[in-house]
Amino acid sequence: MTSNTDEMRALARALYDEAVRAADPALAVRRHFDKQPPAPLPAGGRNILIAIGKAAPAMLAEAMRHVRAPVLALAVTHHGNDRAIPGATVLSAGHPEPDEAGLQAGRRIIELLDGAEAQDRVFAFISGGGSALVPTPRPPLTLSEKQQVNRLLLASGLAIEQVNLIRQHLSELKGGGFLRHAAPARVTALILSDVIGNDLGAIASGPTVAPLGTAQDALDLLSQRALLDKMPLAAVNLLTEGRAAPATPAADNYLIGSNESSLAAMCDAVPPGWTAQIFSNRLIGDVSDAASRIAEAALQASSRGRQALIFGGETTVNLRGSGKGGRNQELALRVAMLGRDWQRPWVFLSGGTDGRDGPTDAAGGVVDGTTLARLEAAGVDSTSLLANNDSNAVLSASGDLLITGPTGTNVADVQVLLLF
Repeated sequence: MTSNTDEMRALARALYDEAVRAADPALAVRRHFDKQPPAPLPAGGRNILIAIGKAAPAMLAEAMRHVRAPVLALAVTHHGNDRAIPGATVLSAGHPEPDEAGLQAGRRIIELLDGAEAQDRVFAFISGGGSALVPTPRPPLTLSEKQQVNRLLLASGLAIEQVNLIRQHLSELKGGGFLRHAAPARVTALILSDVIGNDLGAIASGPTVAPLGTAQDALDLLSQRALLDKMPLAAVNLLTEGRAAPATPAADNYLIGSNESSLAAMCDAVPPGWTAQIFSNRLIGDVSDAASRIAEAALQASSRGRQALIFGGETTVNLRGSGKGGRNQELALRVAMLGRDWQRPWVFLSGGTDGRDGPTDAAGGVVDGTTLARLEAAGVDSTSLLANNDSNAVLSASGDLLITGPTGTNVADVQVLLLF
């Protein structure tokens, strides 16, 4: 790689870091409470603080600086992201695969909510990942059956909103279940969005809002995608019975951070001498289609001057092989393949703002016009590995993995294409 390419790769990483900083969960909570401090408690009341998701520890720690005692506080986040918070209980659980620890954490949440009285105030701090972290399957569905459902849905190519529609009707907390357990206490929810379009019913499967649809909608979707026969019988029975959830009480829901905010921060951080453009804030759907959209953007761009094309969203991967990777790594590799013959130097980065991409230690990938040549020189058959969904192995071989470690936040994925 030339020194110029190295500089552009460093710039791409700096813009990614800016996107993560813009989604800092503690700052988002602080901004909210600075504008709208918590109201005084009624006599005998308690503040019950529950945080779930990848940003849960940071959100809860900041909230406890603003909410007065008496306080009961619990955070549930993914393994490796937990940290001690004075005066609070912090639990870790599995993500993206629900585990026994998540089941027990969900039960702790339900126990706290069921004990809430009318004079109490419940604060929910919700961020991406919360759906898998507290599985709370509805009886008679077991955790192992819920895990089977989760694996099936994540490998199906369904959009996250469709996945969450199904999850909601199989869970005690999702789709407004948090509110039903907390009643009669009033609930205030501060929400950090990892969902494109910021549908509050889709973020962590919507614990503080009404369901995205009915049980029949979930059945229809599974049938249309030929997934119904692959579902555990207990899950199908729950949906078929159409066990109607009670009416969902109202909550005060506040959106305090989103992918769009991070894209704007990236755009603002592009240095002088560059033309910056948010090309798309809805890079969704199949990852191969998303790669084609990025390639089209590159070909449509002006051939003059340095340009930063910025994207945001959350693509899907339809698993066909047994390899290891994630949507951001696969997107980066596909762009590298499409960009091999572009008639100008370029660098492309795709990364999850949570620092994790699929079941790997990478956040995504950073590729450039020399990536394929380096792979061929190393004797790596990238086409065959990609067909096996093994993008992690390919980008590891080329030295193009984006490694950040857990960031403590999550506002979906960001991408930047630098043309120079």
